[in-house]
Amino acid sequence: MISSSYRPAPGRFLVSEPFMGDPNFQRTVIFLTEHNDQGSLGFVMNRQITAGVHELIENLPPFDASVLMGGPVEQNTLHYIHRLGERIPNSQAITDGVFWSGDFDVLSNLIKSNAIDHDDIIFFVGYSGWGPGQLDDELESKSWIVAPENPELVFTDEYDDLWQQILGNMGGKYRVLSNYPIDPQNN
Repeated sequence: MISSSYRPAPGRFLVSEPFMGDPNFQRTVIFLTEHNDQGSLGFVMNRQITAGVHELIENLPPFDASVLMGGPVEQNTLHYIHRLGERIPNSQAITDGVFWSGDFDVLSNLIKSNAIDHDDIIFFVGYSGWGPGQLDDELESKSWIVAPENPELVFTDEYDDLWQQILGNMGGKYRVLSNYPIDPQNN
């Protein structure tokens, strides 16, 4: 398969190669929040679930933010990426205007007081993680294509088409990949 010249880094996307057999990651896009000597961590961006965050966390009012299946690891945890920056203390900057985590009590109060827009935050059930060197090995075997940062694509309404959109935006050989059928026999 094809690899890219980009290297993994916080804020970049991992795009699964078109024929990845692992059902957890088939046709997925992962937004990386960490990549260092201790490993890598990110969230699947194109597996939306139907539950609202108020159904997952007690004492939250209905709030129409997207909730995505972040990955197969620790699916009993809830994570969030947002555009709220310092409004949520202890947030970690990932890339231009995109932050990860922060003080959940402050976030909860912002939701309860209608002080934030549902388009400014995405929630994830579980995450995707790799141990030291594991992601590099998967990149070497061409399981993933690393795509550049694009904060606008983090907060999109088009999660279902994100895999195809990111590859298409990369142009050339990637645009060709974006149109590969899941099963070439059905072409």
